Amino acid sequence: MPPQPDERRLLPLLSTGRARLTCRYRCGDQCAEHPPNTTDNPYFGDLLATALNRRGLLRAGAVVAASAAVLPGLGTRPAAAEAGPPPGLDFTPVQPNSADAVVVPDGYQHDIVIRWGDPILPGAPEFDFDAQTPEAQEAQFGYNNDFCALLPLNDERRLMVNNHEYTTEEFLFRGYDPENPTEQQVRIAWAAHGLSVVVLETGGGAPKPVLDRLNRRITLNTPFELRGPAAGSDHLKTPADPTGTRSFGTMNNCSGGVTPWGTVLSGEENIHFYFANADQVADPAAQQRLARYGIKGAASERKWERFDSRWDLAEQVNEPNRFGWIIELDPYDPESTPVKHTALGRFKHEGANIRLTEDGRAVAYMGDDEKFEYLYRFVSDGRMKRGASAHARRHNMSLLDSGTLYVAKLTGDSPGEIDGTGTLPADGEFDGTGEWIPLAHNDTSFVDGMTAEEVYIFTRLAADQVGATKMDRPEDVEPHPKTGRVYAALTNNSDRGPDGKAPADEPNPRTANKHGQVLELDDDPVGERFSWRLLLVCGDPEDPATYFGGFDKSQVSPISCPDNVTFDSHGNLWISTDSSEALGANDGLYAVPLEGPHRGHVMQFLSVPRGAEACGPIVQDDLIMISAQHPGEVDGASADNPVSHWPDGGTTQPRPSVVAVWR
Repeated sequence: MPPQPDERRLLPLLSTGRARLTCRYRCGDQCAEHPPNTTDNPYFGDLLATALNRRGLLRAGAVVAASAAVLPGLGTRPAAAEAGPPPGLDFTPVQPNSADAVVVPDGYQHDIVIRWGDPILPGAPEFDFDAQTPEAQEAQFGYNNDFCALLPLNDERRLMVNNHEYTTEEFLFRGYDPENPTEQQVRIAWAAHGLSVVVLETGGGAPKPVLDRLNRRITLNTPFELRGPAAGSDHLKTPADPTGTRSFGTMNNCSGGVTPWGTVLSGEENIHFYFANADQVADPAAQQRLARYGIKGAASERKWERFDSRWDLAEQVNEPNRFGWIIELDPYDPESTPVKHTALGRFKHEGANIRLTEDGRAVAYMGDDEKFEYLYRFVSDGRMKRGASAHARRHNMSLLDSGTLYVAKLTGDSPGEIDGTGTLPADGEFDGTGEWIPLAHNDTSFVDGMTAEEVYIFTRLAADQVGATKMDRPEDVEPHPKTGRVYAALTNNSDRGPDGKAPADEPNPRTANKHGQVLELDDDPVGERFSWRLLLVCGDPEDPATYFGGFDKSQVSPISCPDNVTFDSHGNLWISTDSSEALGANDGLYAVPLEGPHRGHVMQFLSVPRGAEACGPIVQDDLIMISAQHPGEVDGASADNPVSHWPDGGTTQPRPSVVAVWR
């Protein structure tokens, strides 16, 4: 049912920030820590002091001009909207609110698809918050659902794949003692991580899960295959896997993507704070590598090292190297072994999304989600085979094992005009050009002093060395299915500028950036140059330090902290947010036209419940789905003191859930 009017009240746009518990259990409160990127890479303003003017830069990069010819109209900036809504966006935007509910536009309905703990495998018990077991959780829908994929099966059924990013133990268990977790609680948490594969029955309204032979849980106990140029490296060998080619489990899976050949990619992100006793590692090289990934200190947050030595770096220093990869899962084969692809590099992957070149090569775009980290691209050597044969599927699932890994370096065209206030340059846009710097191709390293396997396993160090551009938390990076333009969500960076850290530059134009921006690339996937511009500089539209593609700011919805992106059949961009509390309101899902007079017209389509994050959007003509992650996680709340009872109401505990919306 739609919320009552008093639930949808407007809120003052005040900064409240993400709940401390969310930051603590999702990423080890990394935003409060000093960023692990301490390199002194040159920043934009320095690079531009001696640069050519924009016309000269464009002449120097012929591929940029070629891209502009293929993708016309990117530079047009509408002043106001024409009569009538843009195609596919005929709805009245919802208002910022703090409801403990999903709020959708008038004329739409919504319902729950699946909740944490719902049974998905045969024999799984019904969820009982006070009677959880590891065995039950391994057969139930996992915790904190993030990325969501919906794949075809037949006219009545679809196949859904969900990431389960992390666990918030103080919301999983009553009376949880973070200094003394029980082994039962730890094993439940291992089972609540990973992914779920669930068959959904469709046919009007919200799809509903059904028991099916394709249903599957991937957890921290699931075997994985390590493949690609770094597989078998000494840096990947452990007592449990002396070959360096098999690993166990996946964790902190954030966003992902669906490949053109019908598999699912998932990114392992904040793996750093699961490991204990980094301070006991004696080898200086190992210390440097751990520190560059934010791995430090003594006891871990969750104390898992008390129950399995693989989380104890004093015992197994290589175990972290087996996380931080892009994984690939074949959801149509429940007996298949998921893969970790070393050719795509190791860092805090938000996800990976693929476009095909004209000759069929796979190009994957990726972001490293931390302050001052980088954008990456991978181009496969092999070409996709068409068809549904077993041979074609095996071949296509090997495409990400061989190719070239690149990192991005961006240059602006307005030297001396970026002062950190978000003021537009004289040319009216934040824009410029860039290059993809090759890091490695299979067994060949392009980084001095590093072997190829070191480049793949310690990718951040390689990118540091070649002078990549430090960005404001690159999260989801996706190519547009029609135009080929690439869109990157840069979530925020409160450390931009002050205390000797990297200053503002043209792609990251604000100091103490708490609202983020959306980057738009014209990329030639077979070349090494691109042009770029900022589509959005997010925040309160009344703030002069915001920009909405040139659209009239008085007509747009406030938006903060862009996280995941997707596209609809009309070509519109959709953005889900993480930490809109920076604007004093719940997170949500937003639509943005990319062409014509409505370009940049941000419209809020829905909001998720209090304390929740909007994740993993799916936008189809007849159905929209959103993952509401960590509902009720506000300061002072816990399983002993819940402030949210979504989605079941009454006195129930909040449960992360997938929501369907339809007209």
